[in-house]
Amino acid sequence: MGHRTLTSTPALWASIPCPRSELRLDLVLASGQSFRWRERSPAHWSGVLADQVWTLTQTEKELYCTVYRENSQAGKPTLGELQAVRRYFQLDISLAPMYRHWGSMDPHFQEVAGKFQGVRLLRQDPTECLFSFICSSNNNITRINGMVERLCQAFGPQLIQLDDVTYHGFPSLEALAGPEVEAQLRKLGLGYRASYVSASARAILEQGGLTWLQQLHEVPYEDAHKALCTLPGVGSKVADCICLMALDKPQAVPVDIHMWQVAQRDYSWCPTTSQAKGPSPLANKELGDFFRSLWGPYAGWAQAVVFCADLYQLPHPQKPPAKRRKGARGSEG
Repeated sequence: MGHRTLTSTPALWASIPCPRSELRLDLVLASGQSFRWRERSPAHWSGVLADQVWTLTQTEKELYCTVYRENSQAGKPTLGELQAVRRYFQLDISLAPMYRHWGSMDPHFQEVAGKFQGVRLLRQDPTECLFSFICSSNNNITRINGMVERLCQAFGPQLIQLDDVTYHGFPSLEALAGPEVEAQLRKLGLGYRASYVSASARAILEQGGLTWLQQLHEVPYEDAHKALCTLPGVGSKVADCICLMALDKPQAVPVDIHMWQVAQRDYSWCPTTSQAKGPSPLANKELGDFFRSLWGPYAGWAQAVVFCADLYQLPHPQKPPAKRRKGARGSEG
């Protein structure tokens, strides 16, 4: 079986009404929210979603999806399978009124938003999101993609092979907590992050496993953030990434040196509660509060738009998009 394109196998695709102004696959899937999507054919993105392998593409008004099943059970995605795609992209949330609101409150947002429509947050599996962002420390997107892929190949269940690519599901907590995991991950190039992966998997299992992680959906943002920061390898920034992208906390604003510079350059912001010259837990909270007061309860979504605009636009050509992303922006965790 090979990777499909919309033109080569149209009968195996289903569509969801979704204009580009509500979703830009190229901006959302390649900006460092998730690390498991690849553009296998032009404008066709393939990756693992809800333990199935998908290819996605889009036109001006439609999102097209095809899913691959074992034993050649070919057929377009079912309504239930499409619902997983809707949940993943949070398509029940309309961007248009939020863009208008953010633009009315923020002249800088209004200035950049026109060229960066369709930037939205994914709703990811908490386990995958957590361990992917542990890998993001002191890293760039290309290397993180490779680390997460090798981690999945070594410890995740095999799903399907397309052309010469074998896809795997994300490893379970139990698989990542094994006694030989750290040594094997070091051999796979994760470096010091290997100890954080295995130690965090064990810590979560000791606290109740997936039940403990899933219940963070239900608690207030501050409590979820505090709980995540007790895990090895999870600092303030990584905790905010997980809260925002996997735990339904749209007010979470991940802060790194890049967003710090954006705040100072484009918003004339400087810390008042500390003398910090760069991100720190206290300064991160102050900057997060600044953006929450400006943008409101979906501040993390607004920040994703501003981040993309700064990432892909001049006047910073020396900072290529492939090297910068939300979770891999410097040494602070």
